[in-house]
Formats: sequence, structure tokens, C-alpha cells
Amino acid sequence: MAIKVAIVGMGGIGNTHARVYMQDPRAELVAVCDLVKEKADKAAEAYGCRAFYDEEEMLKAMPEIEAVSVTTSGYDNGSMHFEPAMLALSYGKHVLVEKPICADIRDARELVAYADRQKLYLGCDLNHYFTGPAYDADKMIANGDIGELVYCVHKVGFNGSEKKYGGAGSPRWLTPYSHIKAFCAHPFSVMRHFCGDIVGVQAFLSKPGVRATACDPMLSICSIHVKFANGGVGYLLSQRGDAMFGLGGWWSYEHAGTRGTFCIENAVEKLHYWDVDKVENPGMASPTPVTKDYGVSDFGSTFPNRIGAFLEDLENKVPREYLRASGRDALATLEYTFAAIKSYENGGILVVPEMLPPLHGDISRVW
Repeated sequence: MAIKVAIVGMGGIGNTHARVYMQDPRAELVAVCDLVKEKADKAAEAYGCRAFYDEEEMLKAMPEIEAVSVTTSGYDNGSMHFEPAMLALSYGKHVLVEKPICADIRDARELVAYADRQKLYLGCDLNHYFTGPAYDADKMIANGDIGELVYCVHKVGFNGSEKKYGGAGSPRWLTPYSHIKAFCAHPFSVMRHFCGDIVGVQAFLSKPGVRATACDPMLSICSIHVKFANGGVGYLLSQRGDAMFGLGGWWSYEHAGTRGTFCIENAVEKLHYWDVDKVENPGMASPTPVTKDYGVSDFGSTFPNRIGAFLEDLENKVPREYLRASGRDALATLEYTFAAIKSYENGGILVVPEMLPPLHGDISRVW
């Protein structure tokens, strides 16, 4: 039987979730909710479901709802996630929240702890590694083709230039850390997915002169060096339309191990692989990789993959610690984000992120 789903927040991303749910046989979209009546009514008409303008009224009127997507916006693109997610959990509903899980680390910690106490699924739309290239890279790592991590380099952001800069933007971006909070959850999630937990963060944040002249408070350039628990190191570079990315495009992830290296180009498009035993002339500056082109260029294809995985995990009742892209995983990305902010505010010092809450496991699952 299809999982009955509701969505809170019917902006662009809420409608993206709605279209995915409408096309997935594991879901039945039964309600949409938005404080702006016109948005809720328009979505309800488009998707053939009920419209609400208050989340608690929706949850009271439709106790059959099983899961809620929280796709609200707010300052830093995440400041309005906490209250609707907590409310849905308090009514016994599973929750899929957009990234970042919250705009403040204190809220995120409380939200994850509350979902754990309620024994409910809390997932986050960390969709950047729900792709064909990432799935194949996972297999290579599992098969031992990559070996021990040496380094990873992740470049992700938006192409642009000073000529295309259009000013400070809407109020939700008028904070110094709006870019790192709203956007770096994704690259941190990818790095952690492939490399494991981060135990050290050093960051330098900046902005170009055109933003400073416009009194734009956003620190749009993020240069972050990390150390992983397994001993490997990583580098994250993210910028918000201040320059044009070169090799690898707007999204590239390179992962080098003691047995081989892979690089994902533009998130969904290509996977390059260098096998150290098969590369001819390895001493050359640019040895030739084996490249797989997935014939995909639309990043939107990641949403059905990620939301489908959430529905699949709910349908299969997986142990909560096995939920893919869980609230705990999202909390990790925010811990790294706040560690980077702390490092920047203290002149680029090395910061150890706060430890994640322990995994207690499902007592019904015994090895």
C-alpha cells in the first residue's frame, strides 16, 4: 500500500517533491500546506490533493498521513525547517527535510535527538550522491579498486562573473554565512559518504570586491581543508557565481586512493577511473582514464533517486540507523559547517567538529 505523504512549503522545491511523489507508485500525495493560501491552493489543484494553510490543522484533520516533506525556506535557506519538522514528528509522522537540516546547529541537534526518542525516520534531501556515477564509485570502493584514501578534492558551486553579479539578493541571503549554510551541506555530505567522518576542519571564507562594494554581507567563497578519521585529507572549494569553474565543470569530485582514482564530473554526467595497474605512462601529467558517460545532464534526476530511496527505506522498515541520508548524516554536515565558521572567525585555526550522537542500533536486528 502506498505511503500517504504531505508536503509543507509549496515553493519551487516543494513542487519538485510533489512531482516526484506523484510519479512514484510507493507514494500517495494526500495534502499540501503553505502559509500563502494561493501557493497551497494552486498546488492542491495541480496534484489533486487537499490544501491546508496551517500544518497542525492538516495533521489533525488527516491522521492517515504517514510522512511529511518539509520544504520550507527562511533565512540561510534553512531557518524555517525546525518548527514544521518538530511538529510533524510530534504527531508521529516520518519526516524528509530539505537541506540544510536547520540553519542553527542547536536546532539540528535537538531535531535529530527528538526523532530518535520518537523512534521515527528523519531523512534529509542530501541528493548529490544518489546518482549513477556515485553508485558505480561506491562499487569500486567496496571492491577494493580504490584502496586506502589519500585525498579527495570537491569543487561545487555556481558559474558566474563580476559582470553577471546582480546585487545582494533577497533577505534570505543577507547574512555572512548564507552560502556556506545553504549550499555546503551537499559537498560535505558527498565527502563524508565516500571518505567517512571528518575530524578536523580549517577554513578561509571570503568574497570578491564587487560584493564588498555592494555591501553584500555574504561570504561567497569557501575554501575548506579537512582531515578524515581514516587519515586521509580533503579539500572543498565552493563559490556562488563569482567565477567560472574550469576542469570538471560546476560540480566535480576527485577521490584518490592507494590503488586507483576516480572523478565524478558534473554530479550526474561522467565517471572517470584511473587504475594504477593499467594506466599507461603513469608518469605523464595527464594519464588517460577509463570514462563512462551516463547520458544524463539534468541534475533534477537526482530527486526521484533520493526521494525514492526514502520511500523504499520506509516501505522496507529498515532499522533507523540504516536510513540513507538520515537526519544524523545531515547533522554531520552542519557540524562541519559550523566548525568551518568557527575556524574562519578565529583566523583559520584547526577546529575539531562536535561528536555525533551515538548509534544505538535496533534491538530486533541481531548478528
